[in-house]
Amino acid sequence: MGYKNNNTGFRDGLLETRSMIKKNNYAILTHDGLVNNLIPGFENTRISILGSPRMGASFSDFIAEFEEGGKNILGFGGPGIETFVYVIKGALIVSDDNGKSDQLASGGYAFFPVNEKMYFENGQKETTEAFLYQRAYEPLAGHQAHKVIGDKDAVTPIAYEGMEDALLWNLLPTDDLGFDMNFHILSFQPGASHGYIETHYQEHGAYLLSGKGMYNLDNNWYPVEKGDYIFMAAYTPQAAYATDRTEPLAYVYSKDANRNPGV
Repeated sequence: MGYKNNNTGFRDGLLETRSMIKKNNYAILTHDGLVNNLIPGFENTRISILGSPRMGASFSDFIAEFEEGGKNILGFGGPGIETFVYVIKGALIVSDDNGKSDQLASGGYAFFPVNEKMYFENGQKETTEAFLYQRAYEPLAGHQAHKVIGDKDAVTPIAYEGMEDALLWNLLPTDDLGFDMNFHILSFQPGASHGYIETHYQEHGAYLLSGKGMYNLDNNWYPVEKGDYIFMAAYTPQAAYATDRTEPLAYVYSKDANRNPGV
């Protein structure tokens, strides 16, 4: 139960959860355990903090439901911060510091580079749901990221690791060193999976858009489904199987990129 799925009051059975937290390693936050947070600037918006530095992430993720009149007029982001928003369903008006606005429908997304705040307004009477991300930008001499407004349906997916039933959408430029991170959507058809257990330097924050599956995190298998959130720290072994019979297991996720890890 929880505010996110509108179930309140006592359970019929025992208190239980699929959520699993291993700080600085990995985490699963199930949709039925999320709580409503008060974040300065957001009005008429139910918002829950997902990944954050307190979990061990270098970024912060949120799931927001902009109700009728929902908005943020103070701005999302700030000095030294880059931001990203992905509209899960509904219509969201995203504006910049200059007042330029873009209306994003379901599958629409926006990236604002460092120091450029995002402003939000629900573009419909019905609730609009969106996934939000912010991170301190790591500059690289001679390179700079730029604003991106896009739509998933306008992006041509590629076969992930050469597997035709596992598709990858690259939402931001992958060969521009001005970007120190990227966002992707990964989708596995029923029965599909990763080709191997991945272990790598990059960390992820992933929000499940559809389907059900089993996710391997540090060689432990966990059931996951639409509405769950997964944090994967650097070097955490990870992989998934899609187990839903009717729809793909798909998730939108962040990945740090294009930087030397240093010494």
